[in-house]
Amino acid sequence: MTGGSRGIGAAVALRLAEEGADVALTYENSAERAAGVVEQIKAVGRRAVAVQADSAVPDRLTAAVEETVETFGRLDVLVNNAGVFLVGPLEDMRAEEIDRTLAVNVRAPLVASQAAARHMGQGGRIISIGSNVAERAVFPGMTLYAMSKTALVGMTKGLARELGPRGITVNLVHPGPTDTDANPADGPNASAIAGFTALGRYAAAPEIAATVAHLAGADAGYITGAVIAVDGGFTA
Repeated sequence: MTGGSRGIGAAVALRLAEEGADVALTYENSAERAAGVVEQIKAVGRRAVAVQADSAVPDRLTAAVEETVETFGRLDVLVNNAGVFLVGPLEDMRAEEIDRTLAVNVRAPLVASQAAARHMGQGGRIISIGSNVAERAVFPGMTLYAMSKTALVGMTKGLARELGPRGITVNLVHPGPTDTDANPADGPNASAIAGFTALGRYAAAPEIAATVAHLAGADAGYITGAVIAVDGGFTA
């Protein structure tokens, strides 16, 4: 999986391990955090490896997939989780910010999926992590981020059609406000953000991971091309 050193990514990595998977995760800068997730996975009896890879660099992503296959001998599930969250007024948006966001949030999931699909057979799973703001951008300054996450809808549906004949499913999970280091449930704007949900609260990262684990499992073999909101009713 891409971006597994913290937050939702770390929760997904650990949940998949608890469900019986060996896990390879990428990280950009957080080597210590990634190592900590690897140790947690090993503690539940599964194999794990952390691979340094900037998702904005296609060759590094492809190499990470190849290293995963070399380490574990196979690749059954890809979780596209790495992302960047750059927000601000439209007029102040710099070209570098646009390029970085599109490289990590849009191109990287496609490149990783392309590389992973070469190694997947019947029962393969590709799951991407989107965002509730793809469906409802309630604050100004979200245009670039919302656009990048909306692109994953088209990618998911296209790949589902393309890979379906091979027995590979492709799905997208849109988390709502989730309690992480980057967006803590006790942060300065958390009360207002939580108020946009029907449940009036943030999700815990394991709640998002549970849905990803279901989509990765045998019971979800007939779910593909789906966009699933785990957002507490944010988009209701």
